[in-house]
Amino acid sequence: MSVDERYEGFLAERRAQILARVAAAAARAGRDAGEVEAIAVSKTVDAGAVLAARRAGWGVFGENRPQELSRKLAAIEAAGEPPACFDMIGNLQKNKINQVIGRVRLIHSISSEHLAEAVSTRCEARGIVADVLLETNVSGEASKSGFSPDELRAAAERLCALPGIEVRGVMTMAPAGDPDAARRTFSGLRELAEELRGRTGLALPVLSCGMSDDFEIAVEEGSTLVRLGRCVFDQGYALR
Repeated sequence: MSVDERYEGFLAERRAQILARVAAAAARAGRDAGEVEAIAVSKTVDAGAVLAARRAGWGVFGENRPQELSRKLAAIEAAGEPPACFDMIGNLQKNKINQVIGRVRLIHSISSEHLAEAVSTRCEARGIVADVLLETNVSGEASKSGFSPDELRAAAERLCALPGIEVRGVMTMAPAGDPDAARRTFSGLRELAEELRGRTGLALPVLSCGMSDDFEIAVEEGSTLVRLGRCVFDQGYALR
């Protein structure tokens, strides 16, 4: 799992650039940059790159497939390295739940009431509590999964009352390649979260939105967690 030292240097330099952009976006919105966490989405890289990124300062990684999460955890353990901290950011099938719970910090992708109930049941059976986010299709795109805003309004109190899970906030993805639509999507998530706080009485502190192409807009609109893959790991990716 060796990684070229020049690549490690790139990862550290790129991380500094990203964090500077996060801080500038937060300042434009009158926010404290400390309110925003950036995680490195490692779904397209191997365990060696994860370890190099950890040495470069990244603390949390995002995976979208349970089997890849398992492979990376095993490879890191086999290398004699301390476990890395992962979030599950991709679609979660019910038959894969046991591969995820208890192994990740946060599940971003609770996309239906049935999935929430299944995760709740599995966690209850194992005596654990999973921190989760409710995935919301704010943009209304047919290609995206998640609750519609109206579905989430109707189900929020039931979801937040389920045992075995702790609802920490909401997550969304914006339309690709359209900054104006991205801004509307992110502001819509912020407004929905505010409404859900009133309905549930919970703090719901996490707004997970913003990726490589639109994270600065997301921070301006209230994101507290941005999920960054290409701009972290891809040396050919140009920060805009």
